[in-house]
Amino acid sequence: MARKKHMFSDEEVLAFHQYPQPGKIEIAASKPMSTQRDLAMAYSPGVAVPVREIAKNPDLVYEYTAKGNTVAVVSNGTAILGLGNLGPAASKPVMEGKAVLFKRFADVDGIDIEIEETEIAPFVECVKRFGNSFGGINLEDIKSPECFIIESELRDALDIPVFHDDQHGTAIIASAGLINAVHLTGRKMEDLKVVLVGAGAAGLSVLNLVKSLGVKDENAIVVDQDGVVHKDRDDLDQWKRMHARDTDLRTLEEAMEGVDCVLGLSAAGAITQDMVKSMADQPIIFAMANPDPEITPEEVMAVRRDAIMATGRSDYPNQVNNVLGFPYIFRGALDVRARTINEEMKVACAHALAGLAREDVPDEVAAAYHGARPCFGREYIIPAPFDPRLISFVPPFVAQAAMDSGVARKPIRDMDAYQNQLARRLDPTAGLIQRIHGVVRNDPKTIVFAEGEEPAMIRAAFSFQNQGFGKAILIGREQQVRRNMKLVGLDESTDLEICNAMLSDRNPDYFDYLYKRLQRRGYLTRDVQRLINNDRNIFSSCMVALGDADGLVTGITRNYDIALKDVLRAIDPKPGARIMGMSIALSKGHTVFIADTNVTEFPGPEDLAEIAIESARTVRRLGFTPRLAFLAYSTFGNPGGERCNKIREAVEILDARDDLDFEYEGEMAADVALDPTTQRLFPFSRLTGPANVLIMPAVHSASISTKLLASIGDNTVIGPLLTGLQNPVQICRLGATVSDIVNMAAIAAYDLSGDN
Repeated sequence: MARKKHMFSDEEVLAFHQYPQPGKIEIAASKPMSTQRDLAMAYSPGVAVPVREIAKNPDLVYEYTAKGNTVAVVSNGTAILGLGNLGPAASKPVMEGKAVLFKRFADVDGIDIEIEETEIAPFVECVKRFGNSFGGINLEDIKSPECFIIESELRDALDIPVFHDDQHGTAIIASAGLINAVHLTGRKMEDLKVVLVGAGAAGLSVLNLVKSLGVKDENAIVVDQDGVVHKDRDDLDQWKRMHARDTDLRTLEEAMEGVDCVLGLSAAGAITQDMVKSMADQPIIFAMANPDPEITPEEVMAVRRDAIMATGRSDYPNQVNNVLGFPYIFRGALDVRARTINEEMKVACAHALAGLAREDVPDEVAAAYHGARPCFGREYIIPAPFDPRLISFVPPFVAQAAMDSGVARKPIRDMDAYQNQLARRLDPTAGLIQRIHGVVRNDPKTIVFAEGEEPAMIRAAFSFQNQGFGKAILIGREQQVRRNMKLVGLDESTDLEICNAMLSDRNPDYFDYLYKRLQRRGYLTRDVQRLINNDRNIFSSCMVALGDADGLVTGITRNYDIALKDVLRAIDPKPGARIMGMSIALSKGHTVFIADTNVTEFPGPEDLAEIAIESARTVRRLGFTPRLAFLAYSTFGNPGGERCNKIREAVEILDARDDLDFEYEGEMAADVALDPTTQRLFPFSRLTGPANVLIMPAVHSASISTKLLASIGDNTVIGPLLTGLQNPVQICRLGATVSDIVNMAAIAAYDLSGDN
């Protein structure tokens, strides 16, 4: 449980917030504003049309405006982080930050509003006046007990979700961690004895939610700054009195003796080592005070090695981080147009987060942990905030709970489709990948993972098989594979087939097959036997060629051209097809295919024509209607140049054929090819819209283009995908992530070279 200090100075933080422009948010148009027509439709006179429709039916405001995806982040600055009452202006950096988190993690548009009012009634009246302009209200950094009353009154007054994150966000994340801690220690929630240290807004909300999970009233004790909250006290407000116990206990020391769990939301140093010593076996200690916990993990571990520990800090394991909750609970609430966020939705969110923590951890999470891969256990009971699955995993639970509890106005009919749509909100590759995954699940295949001793390949094979894509076969020495399985957190008995090339019963058949192919290329029998025994790519390719597997994936330890050369020794091109590499560049709402990115270095006219035909066929197989542009530095002869001649010849070759069913045009500059208004300048163009397939004049231009796209802007590049072989093979890039390998394996199972 090593603790790391934040590696930045105050000056760096101030510069981050000031440059290149002040603040952390801006407004961007979601519609094109490039022509006079666009402006006229966006504002006067066109905007009058939706105005009249909404006037007739106010619910249509959700259809014609951004209300349904917009949340107001509201504060008066009376309880900013752990800094106290510093006023509304000082709260603005925090509220902007909250808006950024809404957008980054759940694609919800947050607008921060700071109100100069500390009295309850005028504050509530102010929010009531503007509240229905938004899809929801996130209250933030408002001091207790005023926050309880403000939230309650606004929930009654407004017909949209109102959520005080300082209360409920912490409660949801802490409850998720508690669900898993109870599971790991073999307890039951209804038997759990709990002490809450700190009876502020967050503490009481946590206690309310854990009681909703099954903790009994008689098993929960609250301790505030004046001691145990008991029924004989006459200084309790209505919220503390709800949890007052009839007990003789008076101090925190007495309350903690023999209890299973302590939930700290108070102040640094509130819990001592002696108190921890007095707790039951396998104590559960959530010390969530910020910036410093009630007791540090180091102090706990010094006296109780059997403890499960969580804090509010990112530099310790098991961080109770609100960003795991509020973006996704609002995402689910907004998507069903919920009238409120109720207890059922909060419980559903907690269970969803607890369940996700038990799943295999993706590479994006390992990267956030500086390469250390956490797995479900005592130091990983809460998902990491950068787990990319949160957006598609959690909101469906929240939305379903809203529907089941009767607060949803727009029920979701197809939850699987909704989950896929959520994944696409933040990941432009999701739509394409989901389509491929769906096809493969309906027709599972056997895929060989050639570099089977590599930890990434092992995890990818497990994920491929676990997701229902088919059977995975790892090529490698069994002892080494089993050893690395253990290293990546898989049980050595995991159901994955392992094949040692040297010991395979099929070795003689593969030798005969390969020797017939290579005997006139200078290979002796011993050379071929060595290839079969020692080269996993060649052995795997023979497996696929002879029908012992449907496809293979490789490449994470060898350069692309070397891996392709190995594969071609055993697998031929598909008759009538062209071996090539195709990359797919995706941004929000836009997909472009680029070929050839890896195989033919300087294609001639015939090569370019074949690449175009193969590209069109592949793109159509992926579910797109191909519109091809042959790219060059000139557009239809302007400026002229000798190097464009081969491109014109390639177009002429296609023109001479009468069996083509796709659009193509060229030579064209890239900006012209991708411009939707191209036909205004070139009315003779055969493209009916912007090109979505770019045929590059050479590998170097294709490689430079795709790498630029992958490195700048909001673009994602998949591939290159290998097409044109008789059998499905995909070659990953060196050092590919597990998710990359799984996707390439799924693409191999999809078989880009198959029949349409």
